[in-house]
Amino acid sequence: MALAVTDGMLHFELSLAYEVFGSDLRHLADPWYDFVACGPGAVRAGRFWLEPDHGLDHLARADTVIVPGWADIDVEPPAELVDAVRAAHEAGARVASLCTGAFILAAAGLLDGRRATTHWAHTRELAIRHPLVEVDPDVLYVDNGSVLTSAGKAAAMDLCLHLVRLDHGSSVTNAVARRLVVPPHRDGGQSQFVTTPVPAPDNHPLAELFPWVMERLDHPLTVEDLARQARMSSRNLGRHFRSVTGTTPLQWLLTQRIRHAQQLLETTDESVDTIASATGMGTATTLRRNFNRTVGVPPDAYRRTFRSRSRFGHLAGHSA
Repeated sequence: MALAVTDGMLHFELSLAYEVFGSDLRHLADPWYDFVACGPGAVRAGRFWLEPDHGLDHLARADTVIVPGWADIDVEPPAELVDAVRAAHEAGARVASLCTGAFILAAAGLLDGRRATTHWAHTRELAIRHPLVEVDPDVLYVDNGSVLTSAGKAAAMDLCLHLVRLDHGSSVTNAVARRLVVPPHRDGGQSQFVTTPVPAPDNHPLAELFPWVMERLDHPLTVEDLARQARMSSRNLGRHFRSVTGTTPLQWLLTQRIRHAQQLLETTDESVDTIASATGMGTATTLRRNFNRTVGVPPDAYRRTFRSRSRFGHLAGHSA
């Protein structure tokens, strides 16, 4: 994995990538990422200086390239950086931008005809400057497979954890998130911000409801069940869910069921039927349908992938 750097990068997103991918976390997954920085020479990011490990031409040898935020979007990014990112993608690399790094991907033509996002304050400028890009200002991150983009700051962390989840699975990602003291998963389609402040974790109307639900994921819960437990109407429950989580009660509940299924597939030998029951999906058919739609692969394929990685240490997509 390579970090594309040059003068003018945002130091927060740059440091965030180092913290997630550059830390030695082999006790969680071995091998971990072989993480290097690639740039034209010593570069400045805010008040900090960084000496890259390799030149920009090394990006073409990476199978994942991270592009941090670009500080001054009114200034065109260096052509050599744009060309190097484009060459890496053409060579088969997965390319992910954090925050305004999307402007570099757009300049390289990687976002043409694709849905993408960036920090909400700059989405309009991205759309004006690059009309072939389908800019979505209302999401945390967008995964197009080989090209990924995130909104700003905390959303950049969400995308980094999303990459870890794709490569290492839910259990490892949860451990990384615990180490960083951040939520292990926020869906990419969640709103970048809400118009009212999110209450403190222990001081909002759903604070008691969340743990109650998590202890009963094996039950066939409905929105009416949640509303009854929260002592509010279904409509009022929906408003609170949208305010606190950015999504609907049903979508939030489905996400928790899928996450629990991922953990059981990774850490147990239970059958798909048993896991369907344990996650409140009812039948293996229902689990397979929702799991495939949400994760992108069937439960059995997911289990084989992450079991083989844990047993044989094979992980595609993280060499330098």
